Amino acid sequence: QLQASGGGLVQPGGSLRLSCTASGSTLDGYGIGWFRQAPGKEREGVSCISAGGGYTNYADSVKGRFTISRDNAKNTVYLDMNSLRSEDTAVYYCQADRSLLRLRRLHRGDYDYWGQGTQVTVQR
Repeated sequence: QLQASGGGLVQPGGSLRLSCTASGSTLDGYGIGWFRQAPGKEREGVSCISAGGGYTNYADSVKGRFTISRDNAKNTVYLDMNSLRSEDTAVYYCQADRSLLRLRRLHRGDYDYWGQGTQVTVQR
């Protein structure tokens, strides 16, 4: 089961690092995607990384501000979020997929099960 953590309350312009881990299983061999859902809005894809870490993809809204990375030795994928804006406020979820072709579309409809998310709130 995937679990996202690291969320919190931060002021505009601030930074947070989210982590995605898998309890009782490994992320080896899986691409990982980050998605988010703001209040009253549909879940949207934010970023993804391939199993080996060599491919990354970002939504236009976060390009240049967010960085995805992974440490397979720690069985963890990170999302470093900088220059945060109020519109980044959302619950963030991570998703695993062996198919990079599917994952890189960052399409919420491709996934039925979602693990625990983490709340990110950006406000003064």
